[in-house]
Amino acid sequence: MKFEDLLSEINGFGRFQKMVLCINFFGRFSLACHFLLGNFIAVIPSHHCSISSLDADEIFENLTQEERLTVSIPVQDDGTPASCHMFSYPQFHLLSNSSSPSEVAVVQCQNGWEYDNSMFISTLATQWDLVCDKRALSRLTTTIFFIGVMFGAAAFGSLSAMFGRKPMLLVSHMLGMGFGLCSTFSSSFIMFAVLRFFTGFTITGSVIISTILNVEWVSIEHRKLVGVIDSLAWTFAFMSFPMIAYFIRDWKWLTIAISLPTIISIITWWWIPESARWLIANGRVDKAYYYLRKCAVMNQKQEVIVSIKPEDLAKIIVTDRGNRKYSYLDLVRTPKMRRLALLTGITWFAVATVAYGISFNISSFGLNMYLTQFVYGAIEIPAKLSIYYLLDKFGRRITQAGSLLFAGISLMINIFIPKDKSVVRTVIAVLGKGCSATSFGTVILYSSELYPTVVRQNGMGYTSFVARLGVSVAPLILQSDDVWSYFSQVILSSLGLSAAFVAYLLPETRGRCLPETIEDIEGIRKDTDDSPLQDKKNDVKEGSRLKWKDSLIVQNT
Repeated sequence: MKFEDLLSEINGFGRFQKMVLCINFFGRFSLACHFLLGNFIAVIPSHHCSISSLDADEIFENLTQEERLTVSIPVQDDGTPASCHMFSYPQFHLLSNSSSPSEVAVVQCQNGWEYDNSMFISTLATQWDLVCDKRALSRLTTTIFFIGVMFGAAAFGSLSAMFGRKPMLLVSHMLGMGFGLCSTFSSSFIMFAVLRFFTGFTITGSVIISTILNVEWVSIEHRKLVGVIDSLAWTFAFMSFPMIAYFIRDWKWLTIAISLPTIISIITWWWIPESARWLIANGRVDKAYYYLRKCAVMNQKQEVIVSIKPEDLAKIIVTDRGNRKYSYLDLVRTPKMRRLALLTGITWFAVATVAYGISFNISSFGLNMYLTQFVYGAIEIPAKLSIYYLLDKFGRRITQAGSLLFAGISLMINIFIPKDKSVVRTVIAVLGKGCSATSFGTVILYSSELYPTVVRQNGMGYTSFVARLGVSVAPLILQSDDVWSYFSQVILSSLGLSAAFVAYLLPETRGRCLPETIEDIEGIRKDTDDSPLQDKKNDVKEGSRLKWKDSLIVQNT
C-alpha cells in the first residue's frame, strides 16, 4: 500500500499540515530578502573626487559648493561632474564660463571621493570606495552570494537526505542568520565577500528543505495548492523588502533587519515534524509512527491511527530501508534517472536565468528602484494565483512548458519594439515577468513530484544548484548589452524558448502518487498485481482504501 492512502485517512490537509505550511511560509522571508539585498546595498551613488587637496590654503573659502566643483572637477559630456577625475590645480577661469584649454592637466582622484547621500546613508561602495577602477567589485558581491547559494543547495540536499530534513533545517536557519549578522561587522571588503558567500551557502537550505517537507506531508489533491502557497512566500518577501529598504538606507542596518526575523523560524522549528516518508524509507518506522500519530491527533483522526501499529508502516514502502545511503550519483546511475536529471536541470537553469534576468533589470519600468521592486513583486500575485487553476486544468507539464514559451516570446517581442515606445515595452515586460513567475512557481512543485523519496532531497539540491548557477550568470548576461543593446534579450528569450521544448519532454505528475524508489522511476518495481508502480495513477477508489484499513484492523485484533 502507498503512503498516500494512509495520509488521506488521517487527513492530508488538516490542521497539522496547515501548521507546517504556515511555519515554513514565514521561514522563507529572510532568504528571499537576501536574494534581493544586492539590488540596494551594492548601489553606487553619484560621486566625485574629494577636492580637499586643492583647498589646502583655504582658497575656496568664499566660493559656493557649486563654484568649488566648477574649478576642481571636469565636466562630462552630459554636463555632470566627472566621477573619477579632477583638475591638477584649480581652474578659476571657468567661473567666467570660459572653456577649459585642452592642455589643462586632469588627474585621477587623489584623496578619495565625496558621495551623494540624498538616497542612501551608506552602501558597499561608500563604505570601501568601490568606484571607478573598483566599480565592478560592488556588484560582484551579488554573484559571490549566489555562488554560495549554488554550492549550499547541493550540500544541504545531500546532508538532509542523510541526516533528515528537520535537523538540517535548524542548521540552515542558525548559520544563515549568524553569517548574515556577522557580515555587518566586516572590516574589509574581502571579509564581507567571504561572509556573504557563507550566508548564501547556509541560508539556502531552508527553502529546499521546507519545500520537501510541505510536499511530503500533504495529500495529492492538495499538492498544487501547497506549491502556489510556497511560491507566494517569495512574492510576500519581494513586496515587503523594498518597503523595508525604503525606511532603512544604511546597508548594515538593512542587512540586520532582514536577518533577525530568522529568530522566529528558529523558535517555531520545534513544531516542525520530520518527514514521515523519509523516516520510513530509512527504516525508522517507530519515529515515523510518532509523527503520524501527532498528525492524526491534531487532525482529529485518532481512530485511524489507533488501528495501526508501527510495524504496519513497513508494508507501505518496499525498499532497502537503512541498508544503503543514497547520493547524487544515484541521479545518474540508471537510464531514466539520468534523463530526468538532464531535463530538470536544463529547465531549472532556464527558469532561474530568465526570471532573475528580468528581476535584476530594475530600470525597465522607468520608475525609482523601490517602486520598481515593489511592482515586480506585485506582478507575481496574479501570475502565481493562476498556477492553481492551470495545474488543475492543464497539468504540470503543459503549465511549465507554456509559461516558459510565453516568457520567451515576450522577451523576443521587446527586441523589435523601439526603445522610445516605453509604454508598450513596459506592458510586454510585465507579461514576461508574470510568465517567468508562473514558471518558477510551477517548477518547484513539479520537480518535487518527479524525484522519488529516497533521492528527492538530492534531486532538489541538484536542481537548486543548477538554478543558482543560472542566477549567477544572469547579471553577466545583462552586461552583454554593452556589446549590443538587445543582446541580453536575445539570450534570455532563446533560453526560454529552448527550455519550453525541454520541459514538454518531462512526464506528467498530475494525480499520481509520489514515486518512492528509483525502481519506481525505472518502472521495474512491481506491485502485488505485477503492474509497474510508476504507471499507476493515484485515483484509488474509496473502497480500496477502506479495504486496506479493514485489513489492518483485522491484523491488529
